[in-house]
Amino acid sequence: MQITQLTIYPVKSLKGINVDHSELQEHGLAWDRRWMLVDAHQRFITQRQLPALATIEVALTDEHLVLSHPRVESLHIPLAEPEGNLRLVSVWNDHCKALPESESVTHWLVAALGEQAQGLSLVRFATEFTRAVEEDFLEGGAAHTYFADGYPFLITTTGSLDALNQALVAGGNAPIPMNRFRPNIVIASDEAWAEDCWASVSEQNGTFQLALRKPCKRCKITAIDQHTAAVPAPAEPLKTLIELNTQPSLKGAHFGQNATLLSDAGSIIRVGDTLVPESRDA
Repeated sequence: MQITQLTIYPVKSLKGINVDHSELQEHGLAWDRRWMLVDAHQRFITQRQLPALATIEVALTDEHLVLSHPRVESLHIPLAEPEGNLRLVSVWNDHCKALPESESVTHWLVAALGEQAQGLSLVRFATEFTRAVEEDFLEGGAAHTYFADGYPFLITTTGSLDALNQALVAGGNAPIPMNRFRPNIVIASDEAWAEDCWASVSEQNGTFQLALRKPCKRCKITAIDQHTAAVPAPAEPLKTLIELNTQPSLKGAHFGQNATLLSDAGSIIRVGDTLVPESRDA
């Protein structure tokens, strides 16, 4: 069982970056969800409100976060922390401390996306602040994350996507790619929904261990084409996921597992790593 894809999302809800390796940190993969867009009320904005965010490319150099869009020249944002007063911003029900980036980002967003981006600004998570993960599924432990929806890692499997796509096609719908689910770690598995039975996965030599904590409830972002921002079938794949009923004890559509790091922060995770699962029933 091997890792087939690693993806980081430096800016929440913009395009991800596929990498061949990354540093495992307690708050997630290195640079994952370090930045976020907020509105005038300092509340987070995602593709749920603005699907066009999917059209903004993201890159990282040694010195810059780079945003790109076909309508405008690329914008280079220094990785060095900006100067300025901390803001209090909100992600769901959490209030986090953040540093505002330059107003030039706001102007760039409007130039790229039009008036729908008016009033948005880019903030960076203040690393001296800790945003705790909900305790309900941590079995007495603790974890924290940056601007992710709730957990530092999201794990999916190829077997589950294959099963979902078979059901979609059987229902007369088009299959969808894995990027609709915006995972961090994709694992090759022949068995559909195998991840729902894992308590943890460990690198075969014990380099690191991740705990699978909670099924990931999905939202309408899964209906958004992550290249064009189009919504080809507004009800899918949520409708089919609900019909598949992969989580009988939970309401809604679920795909993938939220995860936390159990051991060896600072270790390197790589595409091609072989993982060994531990069953919840063990």
